[in-house]
Amino acid sequence: MYIQQLYTGCLSEAAYYIESKGEAAVIDPLRDIDVYLELATERNAKIKYIFETHFHADFVSGHLDLAKATDAPIIYGPGTETKFPVHIATDGEPFKIGDLTIEVMHTPGHTLESSCYLLKDENGKDHCVFTGDTLFAGDVGRPDLAQKSDEITTYQLAGMMYDSLHAKIFPLGDDVIVYPAHGPGSSCGKNLGPNTYSTIGEEKEYNYALKAESKEDFIKVVTDGIPPPPQYFPINAKINKEGYDSIDDVVLTGMKAHSITEFKKLMQDDTVIVLDTRRASEFTQGFVPGSISIGLDGRFAEWAGSLLSFDAPMLLVTDAGKEKESIIRLARVGLDKVQGYLDGGYEAWKNSGEQSDMIIDIEADELMMDIPFDPNLVVVDVRKPTEYADGHLKDAVNIPLNDMTDPGSMANIEDNQNVYVHCAGGYRSVIASSLLKRQGIHNIRNVMGGWGKIKEQEKAEVVKEANVLN
Repeated sequence: MYIQQLYTGCLSEAAYYIESKGEAAVIDPLRDIDVYLELATERNAKIKYIFETHFHADFVSGHLDLAKATDAPIIYGPGTETKFPVHIATDGEPFKIGDLTIEVMHTPGHTLESSCYLLKDENGKDHCVFTGDTLFAGDVGRPDLAQKSDEITTYQLAGMMYDSLHAKIFPLGDDVIVYPAHGPGSSCGKNLGPNTYSTIGEEKEYNYALKAESKEDFIKVVTDGIPPPPQYFPINAKINKEGYDSIDDVVLTGMKAHSITEFKKLMQDDTVIVLDTRRASEFTQGFVPGSISIGLDGRFAEWAGSLLSFDAPMLLVTDAGKEKESIIRLARVGLDKVQGYLDGGYEAWKNSGEQSDMIIDIEADELMMDIPFDPNLVVVDVRKPTEYADGHLKDAVNIPLNDMTDPGSMANIEDNQNVYVHCAGGYRSVIASSLLKRQGIHNIRNVMGGWGKIKEQEKAEVVKEANVLN
């Protein structure tokens, strides 16, 4: 028996490779499938099955490309409807991988087709369960993402999840390993724990949702305080259900190098997005005017999916050698319309004498010094409302980064105001500053180190929103 968790940190996503006696299965693959093909080749194995736990909303799955490359069938749980060929398993249906057996466990709740896969060893003993978005380490999947929103409510799905957990998961032995589809930071749950795997026993003891004393208590605890899902979730779920272009075709189109002249000509189309994937600290020092900064070093794909239009053509500015990585990571969330990149990157743009823009970086102590003496100063805190509620500067305006695609969110910022932008550590604030610039707001300072540095300042007047926290 060989099991490998293939974890992608920027999406908090876990795919799995399972193998026995030269036969392998992949569970919840990402769209860029080379890692699974290479692993099977290295281990002299053939991928026999591709299992999907549900229609993922936070990334585009690699099921179609992997099936094409391996001739392996795509397995979904009961109740699945797709526009491409799949094997719709029955509840309890077994699949053999060498000496191992993978058994389907239909567990509706996160979505209607959600299913877990129970792996039994060569002796028929329960070894581990791949729980998808049904059960995480420390949390359960959010029950508000069903695609048939007119037919079923969040309350009903939460009730289904309670029934699924108690009928299918609770009876498993405490030593059975839990392998979920996501880890900390994922928006597919409310507040996932720090681990990417667990055991049934640990979840029964520590998972807040599993400790609910009744079905009604469970429904209340899992539905209270669910933040709005990122805007790209329904788009990705639809793509996973209906199909998509081959990633090889997407990369081929995106890997076109444009000269500065060609790049400028393409930029004349007002619908074109120029995305700069360099580090935030490099972006602020100079960038192509109108660019949006989303650095590869952070939760890149998640923020790209949350903030960028899926219908708009896109041009890239990247560090040398990072063009293909940028294209692939955008494709992971269904952003497929990359039309090429700036040949030579920003350095070529700067050295050619073209006009550049920049964002002024300041330290937290400089902000503290400016506040008493600048009546036009406004602090814009772009963290989530819960982060803001847990502590923020007095009079700071909370405009969460997720909301900044709406020009109306900046309606209260006046032309004469000096805007100081911060987040928790500095990544989101540069994204926000680039969006503000793009909307014509230029009196901007980016506070380096964000709230982490601001709250350390002796003069910082910190306010907490107790009513929100409770």
